[in-house]
Amino acid sequence: MSRIAKAPISVPSGVDVQIDGAAVTVKGPKGTLSWNLHRLVNVTAEDQTLQVNPVSDKGNDWAMAGTTRALINNMVVGVSTGFERKLTLIGVGYRAQAKGKLLNLALGYSHPIDFPVPDGIEIETPTPTEIVIKGSDKQRVGQVAAEIRAKRPPEPYKGKGVRYSDEQVIRKEAKKK
Repeated sequence: MSRIAKAPISVPSGVDVQIDGAAVTVKGPKGTLSWNLHRLVNVTAEDQTLQVNPVSDKGNDWAMAGTTRALINNMVVGVSTGFERKLTLIGVGYRAQAKGKLLNLALGYSHPIDFPVPDGIEIETPTPTEIVIKGSDKQRVGQVAAEIRAKRPPEPYKGKGVRYSDEQVIRKEAKKK
C-alpha cells in the first residue's frame, strides 16, 4: 500500500480545484493546470482537502494512487507558489542573457546559442553566470533546465559547463607523466 496516497492534499486559499469525471483542473494565481486521471484512481474533494483513493486494493492500484497524489499536489503547489530551478555557468567567457522570449548563451563555442523560452516559463539572469527558471508546471521547469544544461554539460576535468546550482561534479585527476 502506498503511504503517499493516504496523505490528503490540502488546497490553500485562492486555489480552485475542479474534478470533472476523469479531468482535474487546478486554477490559482500563477496559472491553470489540468490533468486526466488514470482509470485505477478516484479523487474526492472535501472542504479544502483532496483525497486520492485506488479503485481496488491491488498493488498497482495503490502505486498509481500514490503517483496521482504526487502529481496533483505538484499542480496545487505550482499554481499557488510556483517552482524554480537555478543553473550556474562555470568557465571563462561563459555567460547568459535573457532577452524577452529568448535566452542568449555564450558557452565557449564559435557561435552564440539562442534558446527559445517556451510558454508558461520565465527565465531570469540575475548575473551573467546565473540562470533562474520559473514556472507553475514542475515537469516543464525541470525539462527546460535539462535542455539548457545539455547545451554544455559540466566536464569532469576542470568542471566547466552549465550545472544545476546544487549539483556537485566529481572531478577526475589529470593524466600523469
